[in-house]
Amino acid sequence: MDKAELVRVLEEIATYLELKGENPFKVRAYRNAAKAVEGLAEDVTKLVAEGRLAQVPGIGEGIASKIAELVTTGHLPYYEELKREFPETLLHILELPGVGPKRAKALYEQLGIADIDSLEKACREKRVRGLPGFGEKTEATILQAIEEHRRFQAYHRYGELIELAEKLVEALRSCPEVIRVSLAGSFRRGKEVVHDLDVLASSRSPRKVMDFFVQLPGVSRVLSHGETKSSVLLEGGLACDLRVVPDRDYPYALHHLTGSKEHNIAMRQRAIAQGKKLSEWGLFRTTGPALSPAAASEETEDNPHRPEHASTHDLIVCRDEADIFEALGLSYIPPELRENMGEIEMAEKGMIPKLVEWTELRGTFHCHTTASDGRNSLVEMAQAAQELGLEYLGIADHSKSSFQANGLTEERLAQQMEEIRRWNAQNREPYLFAGTECDILKDGRLDFSDEVLASLDYVVASIHTGFSSSEKENTRRLLRAMENPYVTILGHPTGRLLLARNPYPVNLEEVIEKAAATGTWIELNAHPWRLDLDWRWWRKAKEKGVLCVINPDAHRCSDLAFLRLGVKMARKGWLTTHDVVNTLPLAKMHRALKTKRLKHQA
Repeated sequence: MDKAELVRVLEEIATYLELKGENPFKVRAYRNAAKAVEGLAEDVTKLVAEGRLAQVPGIGEGIASKIAELVTTGHLPYYEELKREFPETLLHILELPGVGPKRAKALYEQLGIADIDSLEKACREKRVRGLPGFGEKTEATILQAIEEHRRFQAYHRYGELIELAEKLVEALRSCPEVIRVSLAGSFRRGKEVVHDLDVLASSRSPRKVMDFFVQLPGVSRVLSHGETKSSVLLEGGLACDLRVVPDRDYPYALHHLTGSKEHNIAMRQRAIAQGKKLSEWGLFRTTGPALSPAAASEETEDNPHRPEHASTHDLIVCRDEADIFEALGLSYIPPELRENMGEIEMAEKGMIPKLVEWTELRGTFHCHTTASDGRNSLVEMAQAAQELGLEYLGIADHSKSSFQANGLTEERLAQQMEEIRRWNAQNREPYLFAGTECDILKDGRLDFSDEVLASLDYVVASIHTGFSSSEKENTRRLLRAMENPYVTILGHPTGRLLLARNPYPVNLEEVIEKAAATGTWIELNAHPWRLDLDWRWWRKAKEKGVLCVINPDAHRCSDLAFLRLGVKMARKGWLTTHDVVNTLPLAKMHRALKTKRLKHQA
């Protein structure tokens, strides 16, 4: 049993205990144990074997024995008995925002509601509002949550698929018959939410590749199994299509399967204007009558069978995608930009920018520790940053108003700053910057006084409450916060949680204008659930001279890896090294932080 599975079981035990109405201290003990296991640097199996698990802070003797039983046998009767007390579908209700264990318990015990369908029916029949602690507004909120849940079910967060997708490609690469293989589709373009995975391979023996593909570990069901195209469902419900083409056709097929529909139509129209024809089967010089531009929009569906025209036109041989763009008089367009949002016009002028690379990041900010709601200590976070080769790391635990996240008081913040000073005195890298993720209060004021904020190296200002406020109220709140000279970074500016919570209404035009006027950096929050600010707004921010800072919103050491995801989104937003402030080396970052405050105060 791996660590992630063990954490899931401990969290579920806590949830079942809460549904039973057990002692809150007992519930908290299992949640704390789950956090402790998640933050372990050592292998849990080794700790169990050496009898050291109960020595881990947050894991008592009783829970340690249950973890040991689970790790050594793969089973835990205590957990299995708890599961039998409730329908499995009851946990699905807990996926809905605003429906916690207490409400789920009341719904189950008083109305017999054990799944989302029956909950929706009860809400529409206005039976839920009569329960103590619910009411008409709660009923409406639950119905909205159900509607969003159903809308989101068919989609997956990009950031949560990266490891799975890369492993899938690596597995296909190990097939002897595969010549070239790549991810394609919206995933290759870096869309923050994707419906499925598209994979393209080239081979002289497509049938053998297909047989290999449908038998891969992780394939839960085969939907279709053809000669050149197969579709499967992977574990977790993600659909995946594989196309196999001759290697000669690979560059054309990869370009076709990667670009958005709009990008592909624009590229085909460009080819037609030059007396050529572009399709998934090749780039051809047309030998017959000129094709009309309208024909460019006809081929919108993938065709697994080679059409007749592919063999009757003169093929322009392209070894890779770069050759295709060159043959059409364009500089290379990176996959992230292929959305028909001006990239073809810029490529014609040779003005596609050199996009930021993951390896160019020198440090990051907005990282949490166990001082607030993080899972690892300050020292553990610093060591993890050191292993990644980061020159600096900003510690930004929550401020006091975020009581649900164990936000720091002024006294605890001062203690943390002293701990940061000790680290910097004893260690060369990474340099730790002392910061805070400071709540923006309802009226736009900040959660700490200016005197406290002035003592810090930087401040991330974020909204964590009041999401139901109007666009005008939210915008005013953010604008006032950025007027504070000690605010360095605007954190997750729209508060969205992908596939879980829509952005709160806010006028981003005004927010970007204010950031430009005050020199405030805007965060690209790289957490897979956030990816906020949305990539669609970064070109506007860039035009106004607003700097981006890519932050992981890390709550554990492993979350620092989200930086790679943030860079992908920055690339999709057309950002270069010069647009991302945390590509600066340490000495320049020191100056940039001071300059930001001086500029605003002036």
